[in-house]
Amino acid sequence: MGYVKVVKTSAYFSRFQVKYRRRREGKTDYRARLRLVKQDKNKYNTPKYRLVVRFSNRDVTCQIVRSTIKGDIVEAAAYAHELPDYGLKVGLTNYSSCYCVGLLVARRILTKFGLDKHYPGQEEPDGEDFNVDPVEDGPRPFYCLLDTGLKRTSTGSKVFACLKGALDGGLDIPHNEKRFVGYDRSGKKFDAEVMKKYIYGGHVAEYMEEMEEEEPEKYTKHFSSFLEEDISGGDLEDLYMEVHKNIRENPLKEKKPRTKPATQERWHEQKLTLEQRRENLKQKLATLMDDDE
Repeated sequence: MGYVKVVKTSAYFSRFQVKYRRRREGKTDYRARLRLVKQDKNKYNTPKYRLVVRFSNRDVTCQIVRSTIKGDIVEAAAYAHELPDYGLKVGLTNYSSCYCVGLLVARRILTKFGLDKHYPGQEEPDGEDFNVDPVEDGPRPFYCLLDTGLKRTSTGSKVFACLKGALDGGLDIPHNEKRFVGYDRSGKKFDAEVMKKYIYGGHVAEYMEEMEEEEPEKYTKHFSSFLEEDISGGDLEDLYMEVHKNIRENPLKEKKPRTKPATQERWHEQKLTLEQRRENLKQKLATLMDDDE
């Protein structure tokens, strides 16, 4: 019987170093984050902004974030659940809605920093790749980097719908049209008409019309929320145009006034004053004296 060498001795475990918590949880790619956050030394304390795009089952999040030693600071944020305020109540996580969220966060950050008049962006999206040009007598465009997190950056991904919305909104973000929907990998050409169709919900409209003809029962069930709002495939383009217009007119979110609750609930016992504690002590002593008698 041969001897098996013990590799993981107590010395091994005493030197073992665990990875960062968010790495253990599979939430953060620190290799990618380092390259997005690290700033050149000759730029001193100039903030490095990121367009952070994240997805959940029922929501889309776009944030403009800058990093500090204390932690990340969110300068502006936009969410898909805000789109009903701009006239879009259905299909909040599709490609066209992601474009709207990207457009919303772009107009918000530019309005916050007073750049919205200088950089209106692409006011009538035509699907073409848009790059913002700096104005002659004015501030430079707002520059940031796309942060996709752990999402796979495949061609046609909704991440790039948010990116396209932010670009058309007037932000300066390094990019390439190779990942936009409509790019033909074999022909190495970008078809702007396909992108335009997706921006205005043309792909959803086609699917709705096809399902309505072939499977009317499935159509009624699958697009029930659209039918409740009395929206058909032919209405989508005008709907998205109206949403884009509303976002540009008023991108800022109104702050609701904070009100005190009608009844205040206490989740822990109220601290007694010195007089109350002394009175309690007197009562306890009096009780003890009575028991001794």
